[in-house]
Amino acid sequence: MKKIQFTKGCPNQCSYCYETAEMEYFNPDIPKDNQIRILDMNFLSNPNLYWIFDKLPKREYELVCGIDYRRLNQTIANKLKEKNFIKIRWAWDYSFCEQKKHYKVWRMLKKAGYRSKDLSVFVLVNWKIPYSDCVKKLDLLKVWNVKVNDCCFDGGYKRAKPKYWDIQDIKRFRRMCRKHNQMVLFKIDPELK
Repeated sequence: MKKIQFTKGCPNQCSYCYETAEMEYFNPDIPKDNQIRILDMNFLSNPNLYWIFDKLPKREYELVCGIDYRRLNQTIANKLKEKNFIKIRWAWDYSFCEQKKHYKVWRMLKKAGYRSKDLSVFVLVNWKIPYSDCVKKLDLLKVWNVKVNDCCFDGGYKRAKPKYWDIQDIKRFRRMCRKHNQMVLFKIDPELK
């Protein structure tokens, strides 16, 4: 699977993210491979987004870093589906109180033709959002039948050091996400004997 990049940087400057605010734009050649991963940290922030959509030949595209839900509208959701973007991900990094915003994103993507099981949400672990809020997100994403990509704020689970959560909650949430995704994918608990 080939990798390309249209932008470097992100204008959002979220406090937990290392990406630079300095934006660079590229016009890469599109490989002839059938599957292409796009590495942009914030693909939807590109001012030439619709031009890029028009330029993309028939391939299968995956946005590795997901989409910025704040920049999504129904036209863009439809374009993503039309241009064969797969495994759509978006981040729910802030409070559970934002559930209506994320419900709107889910509805737009469903209206564009994505199945719930083709979607997943990044949830930030061991950051300022409490463990209890993240568990509520999991419960709601279960109702939507959407997978979770749990991301440990401080560099991954193997090196996780308690910062905002204790180590037991970090490990417990990891297990809960694994179980959640199994239930979404298989509709049963495949580990149950």
